[in-house]
Amino acid sequence: MTLEDTSGSTTSPPDDYLERRALRRGSAGWLLLTGLGVAYVVSGDFSGWNIGLSKGGFGGLAIATVLMGVMYACLVFALAELSAILPTAGGGYGFARRALGTWGGFLTGTAILIEYVLAPAAISIFIGDYVQSLGLFGLESGWPVYLACFVIFIGIHLWGVGEALRFSLIVTAIAVAALIVFALGALSDFHVDGLNDIPAKPEAFGSNSWLPYGLLGIWAAFPFGMWFFLGVEGVPLAAEEAKDPVRSMPKALAWSMGILVLLAVVTFIATTGARGSAAVQDAGNPLVVALQGKGEPTTLSRFVNYAGLAGLIASFFSLIYAGSRQLFALSRAGYLPRFLSLTSRRKSPYLGLVIPGAIGFALAAGTGNGARMLNIAVFGATISYALMALSHIVLRRREPGLHRPYRTPGGVVTSSVAFVLALSALVATFLVDKDAAFMALGVYVIALAYFAFYSRHRLVAKAPEEEFAALAAAEAELERD
Repeated sequence: MTLEDTSGSTTSPPDDYLERRALRRGSAGWLLLTGLGVAYVVSGDFSGWNIGLSKGGFGGLAIATVLMGVMYACLVFALAELSAILPTAGGGYGFARRALGTWGGFLTGTAILIEYVLAPAAISIFIGDYVQSLGLFGLESGWPVYLACFVIFIGIHLWGVGEALRFSLIVTAIAVAALIVFALGALSDFHVDGLNDIPAKPEAFGSNSWLPYGLLGIWAAFPFGMWFFLGVEGVPLAAEEAKDPVRSMPKALAWSMGILVLLAVVTFIATTGARGSAAVQDAGNPLVVALQGKGEPTTLSRFVNYAGLAGLIASFFSLIYAGSRQLFALSRAGYLPRFLSLTSRRKSPYLGLVIPGAIGFALAAGTGNGARMLNIAVFGATISYALMALSHIVLRRREPGLHRPYRTPGGVVTSSVAFVLALSALVATFLVDKDAAFMALGVYVIALAYFAFYSRHRLVAKAPEEEFAALAAAEAELERD
């Protein structure tokens, strides 16, 4: 049987199609899912966010962080509802597929892939920088270190999802503990006057000691305020491998967001207050600079430096997982080549892990520009946020009677806030690095051409996300009759 809609067509593959593309179900409870949510993000607490001080100053970055925190909180509440409705590995693609059709599903899934392929490539470079600065094994940052990262950690994922998520939880716990220890040490040397020590720019509209770059600086700092939360939206990608996803997914999303908000507040305040905003705004390791300045390393600063490496590993490891599951779901449904969704005896999508890893390694080794790749990843992320929030709004309006085991507090008002802030953050990426934004658009154009001329005519009817959308179409047709 072939199902058709106005934007594409689906086909029925062999009977064993889904059997050869099965994930290991029931491997992750809410605790492992919460650890996954924090792992996606925790490296952003150790570095990257501080560059926002050079765009907006303390006040500008603080306001940007609050607004981006609101965006992520609203988005997480919306995703909790959507993931309880459709607990599959498609995540954002699956939600948008039901609400916005095949084009909306592909646009969302592609944006998520851009984020989760580019971010690990960037983080592998940062891991190399940490390895070199710490003098580990006498290694220097370069392609051998990047290759080791991809080979070792993809290997753990191929071993099995349960083992991979437990490893991620342990490394994440070390990084979180280090952030708490850092905050206690840095707050003992806290000085309020260090917060706003970046000189005001008189030519900037609305500039003062707290907003040295004026009101526009708040907007320019949006992408860096996102670094405290970027990636938490990937938790629903583990839905097919979760225990009781209808209950565990909303709980894990809420706990992850709560932990990340707490870490963002203490890290931001402790770092800037200990050494001053001006001293840490351009630092590659702002937490270490906050503890020791230009002086000799201390026991605490060394500990935080090693923990920063743990945080980078946790995020690198979990982002590889997220990218593989999004690629798996898009491939299983035929949006991308179907062979990419084949799984091994241990129920791991081995090609979905290896091929993005090979691309990530090539980008890291070929460019060495981690900041540029992260900016491209942020661009993809903001597009996916807007589309996922829009999916929630559309489903609430169009299908109010749909069974919702969990309901978003505030309903469409909550997701509308996420939608508006996501669009604002998307525009802000052009203020930070317009070259990166246009590079991401170029990738989008190529992907859309592939979908328009080839894959949209070869979608797979049996894929869970396609069946879910087909059911909605059938119900709508019955209501019209």
